[in-house]
Amino acid sequence: MHSYVVPHAVPSVAVFGEDRRFPVRRIYCVGFNYAEHNREMGRDPTAEPPIFFSKPADALLADGADLPYPPRTKNLHYEAELVVAIGKAGSRLAVADALGHVYGYAVGNDYTRRDLQVAAKDKGRPWDTAKGFDGSAGIAPIHPAAHVGHLRSGRLWLTVNGAERQSADLAHMIWDVPAIIAELSTYIELRPGDLIYTGTPAGVGPLRPGDVVVAGIDGLGTLSHRIVGDQTL
Repeated sequence: MHSYVVPHAVPSVAVFGEDRRFPVRRIYCVGFNYAEHNREMGRDPTAEPPIFFSKPADALLADGADLPYPPRTKNLHYEAELVVAIGKAGSRLAVADALGHVYGYAVGNDYTRRDLQVAAKDKGRPWDTAKGFDGSAGIAPIHPAAHVGHLRSGRLWLTVNGAERQSADLAHMIWDVPAIIAELSTYIELRPGDLIYTGTPAGVGPLRPGDVVVAGIDGLGTLSHRIVGDQTL
């Protein structure tokens, strides 16, 4: 009989209003899904197939937790996002069927080492070290779709130390939730426990130790973190 050397806990997210938790299998993210964000990043704002990248499941950072300023960067950025939790497996899904695979929704923050991302893009290299560091996947409790319905619109916002930095409507996404799920399912089979970060609007910017960053979405509450530690390479 085989045994594991050091078993580790399954990463999971709280479910709003319930004692049970949502076990996380994989984290997928969508890049450049708001036209104004594309413009501020120097990209063509017109619609194009979404860019997908991943974060490790153990990069999750719960609401209210501190985020240590990550090493090897001097330019940590926030990115407020809607997160979709998958509750039913499926591949090559039709857009019309996609929402039937959603368990629920949450507020997320896709923390990014922006300087490393820019350098990677300039050299045509992967974004892993820019996007997949410890604590880089901020997430609030998941609200089951059975309770909140399917979000097609609603204000998405973010503040730093009480000052608003991002504000948009979910309806402004270039690729909406059904389209994202359908497209992603052509690459891999989505399974229960998968999370999809659906992209951030314009207004991304830097964070420094001591900052308190709060993101929110109408109907889903808020997500708050304090940045701690030092900016050391």
